[in-house]
Amino acid sequence: MKDKKLKLWKRIHQWLRKHHKSVWIICGIVLIFIGIGGAIVFMSLSKKETVASIAVTEPTKESDPVKYYSPLTGNLVTNEKATEQPVTGIMIENSPDARPQSGIKDSGVVFEAIAEGGITRFLVIYQQEKPQLIGPVRSVRPYYIEWIAAFNASIAHVGGSATALAEVRNGNYRDIDQFFNSGTYWRTNDRYAPHNVYTSFEKIDALNTAKGYTSSNFNGFSRTNGQPSETPTATNINVTISSALYNSSYIYDKNNNNYARSQAGAPHTDRESGQITPSVVIAMSVDKPAILEEGYKQAVATIGSGKAVIFQNGIAINAIWSKVNKTSQIKFTDESGKDVQLVRGQTWISAIPNETGGVTWE
Repeated sequence: MKDKKLKLWKRIHQWLRKHHKSVWIICGIVLIFIGIGGAIVFMSLSKKETVASIAVTEPTKESDPVKYYSPLTGNLVTNEKATEQPVTGIMIENSPDARPQSGIKDSGVVFEAIAEGGITRFLVIYQQEKPQLIGPVRSVRPYYIEWIAAFNASIAHVGGSATALAEVRNGNYRDIDQFFNSGTYWRTNDRYAPHNVYTSFEKIDALNTAKGYTSSNFNGFSRTNGQPSETPTATNINVTISSALYNSSYIYDKNNNNYARSQAGAPHTDRESGQITPSVVIAMSVDKPAILEEGYKQAVATIGSGKAVIFQNGIAINAIWSKVNKTSQIKFTDESGKDVQLVRGQTWISAIPNETGGVTWE
């Protein structure tokens, strides 16, 4: 056995001596391939490590913070809960004996219409705004109730016409009439009745909470950021609603992108906060049907549609207003039927009789 192994090793040794050059070449080639393979593996691993390193050190892109906007004014609010705050509409008088009023400048939306004998009255609507002196508070009419119904809001007033009271007390509204909630209102000594009833949001909020009116869910107007026109075309606006004591005018302020309101030929001021300056002014043409209510009285048609002119950003937009029913929101569309987005901020809406009213601008 040993002899056989010895003979085998001798033969291998002889073959290697004879072919040693070929063997070294083969070994060299093998080593080269092993080296190339190792280099490829090393480069691959290095590349992966580099990619991994980049992925770790790349700065994380922060998501944009969530923004919340008031459904009433479109203004930015602090959080989602603020968007659900209860809405309150307050009837504020506009006879000369009621001027200057309190709490109008710091409000969200104002509806202006004739209440009786050409005298206008305001439905002033609040959500985030909380003035602590508001008034003089006066009685309500049916058409103001039909406007406020779309806002899922409380309605603050001192009595009203027979038709209005029958409507607001039918259980479908958040009625906070002074007649039944006298502790929320008071009379001042510096004016005589009936022009001296006032309230505050300290008292209004307490009453709403006590009645369970802690939130309002509604569809507001379409809103957008304001952008003053480079070439304003409607900087002086005149609104004829009844007579000289109640007709109004507006001067556009491009720097602040709002409209300084005047009435009866003088600035219309809030007693505590100065001249009223809405971001949007809307003049909408309405019919005034006569209704039988303690005799025949003029009303305002709120259901249906009609022409409107919207003033914002220093320009005038011809539009159409429409309201389907009592609880639906009033809409403003352009001549192609598309919603007009209103500039964020206070919106002043004047209901102008088709028969006697009008609006001009330059």
